[in-house]
This record gives sequence, structure tokens and C-alpha cells, in this order.
Amino acid sequence: MNATVALTGATGFIGKHIAEHLLAAGFIVRALTRSPEKSADRRLAWVHGSLESSDSLRELVRGADSVVHCAGRVRGQSQAAFMTSNVTGSTRLLEMAKENSCCKRFLFISSLAARHPHLSWYAHSKYVAEQRLTAEKGPLALGIFRPTAVYGPGDKELQPLFRWLLRGLLLRLGQPQTQLSFLHVCDLAHAVIRWLQHHDAAAGPYELCDGLPGGYSWPRLREIGAAVRHGPVRLVGIPLPVLRLLAHLSQALQRISRKEPMLTQSKIGELTHPDWSASNQLLSERIDWAPTIRLEQALRDELF
Repeated sequence: MNATVALTGATGFIGKHIAEHLLAAGFIVRALTRSPEKSADRRLAWVHGSLESSDSLRELVRGADSVVHCAGRVRGQSQAAFMTSNVTGSTRLLEMAKENSCCKRFLFISSLAARHPHLSWYAHSKYVAEQRLTAEKGPLALGIFRPTAVYGPGDKELQPLFRWLLRGLLLRLGQPQTQLSFLHVCDLAHAVIRWLQHHDAAAGPYELCDGLPGGYSWPRLREIGAAVRHGPVRLVGIPLPVLRLLAHLSQALQRISRKEPMLTQSKIGELTHPDWSASNQLLSERIDWAPTIRLEQALRDELF
């Protein structure tokens, strides 16, 4: 009988790809959704509910062998909002998984931002969630992934940056020699499957990136863009005061649109941090996984 995975965040960018790869690998998937969904694939069952509902989470994990927790808040204008979703919601899901005698593994998709919890509300909430899950995991085998900036088909955050890069303009946040790293969403999905299939569900936390030696800097991104488009790329830095002004405008517009702002004063520290380098070494050693898609290839083949 094929293993069943309970998945949160399956309607989002990363979770959607994880669900597709799980199904392709032969898993049965039970996926949480706030809106009623139908599936043409009999191996995919949608469970209506949210992280705020213990009853829906209990239904989600019913009969599941593993949980992949991908859902989380990435936008918000208060620390409390991030803590409620990313910490309280995560621990509530863990408790429901512990009640289920079938469930043996719990994989938390955290973020490289958790390495620096002081930088933003989001980073702090992911770090605290990691600590709480580790302390309360009980008999479950817990895994923690810290992917760097994830991109791919359906991504709405990095796609504009790459589109403008291929048009000849690269907007720089932070200092020119800031260390950056990226990860294609398909490589992240493959890592999830490899962790679920591996005999040793090693805990982590594990960093994930595309493995380019030395990572990326803004000048290196400009060089890659120029090589792919066969033309020059202009690198334009955005001064910190301008970023702060944009954050103020973003939060002001939120009060009109009633949509959560992505750019806030809290987020600026994360966006301008000088070191987002990462290493796959530990995870590769534990589960025999390696990324296959570098950013230059993704830009050439339009895999974003």
C-alpha cells in the first residue's frame, strides 16, 4: 500500500509543486484547503479547514503516515500575526499528528531566514516554530528544512526580478557584495520526497540551495543576466531611505486594499541582510540528495 502524506500549503506556490511531485512519486496526498476543492486524481483528497481548527487538522492527518507542513504566513503587519500562524498553527498541527498512531514523520518547511531570527517578524516566527516543534515532537521523527529564496513556475515574488533582469535591469537591495542563494522549487520538492523515503528521517535543521560554489552576488547576477540575454544589464541600487519610504507606502495602501503588505519596516532587515549564503552539504550527506537546477539554466530555459 502506498504511503499517505498529509500536506498543508498545497494551494500555495511551493506546496502545489510538492503535491504534484508527491503524486508523481506514488504517494497518496491529503491536502488542507480553506476553499472546497475537487480533484480528478483519486490519490489526492482535499480536507476543508485551516491551521486554526483542531478538528480539520485531526481530519487532515487521519490515516497519514507522514506530515509535510508547508503552510505559513509570509505577509503581515504585526509580529503577533506571524506568531499566530507560524508558531501556534504549527504546534497545533503537531499535536494532531501525535494523536494519530499511524503518523511517524513530520517535516517542517521553515526558511533560511530562521537562521537570523532578529531580522524580521517572519524570521523570528519561523525560528520560534522550529524550537517549539523540536521541544514538543514526542515520538515523531521531526525534520526541518530551511530553503533559501525559492523560485519556479507560479512564483510571484522572484519572477518580476528575473523578468526585469532578462530585460536588462537589475534592482539591487543591500550592498553589491551581499551573498545570495536560490533554490528551484522542483529541487525542493525532490528533497522532500527523498526525506520521506529515506530510512533515516534525520532532524536538521537543513539548509537548501542550488549548490553554486560561492553562491551569488549582485554583480554575479548581472553577469548571468547579460550572458543569458546576450546584452548588457544595468545594476541599480535602491537606497535604504527609498526602501523605507516604499514600506510606509505599502502599509498605507494595505489600509485601503485590505491586503496584507509584503514590504514592511520589519521585512527590510531581511531583504538587506548581507549574508544569505547556504550549503546543502549536511542534507546531502544525510539523505543522498543534490539539487539539479542552477539559476543560469533556469533563466535560459525559462523554468520560472
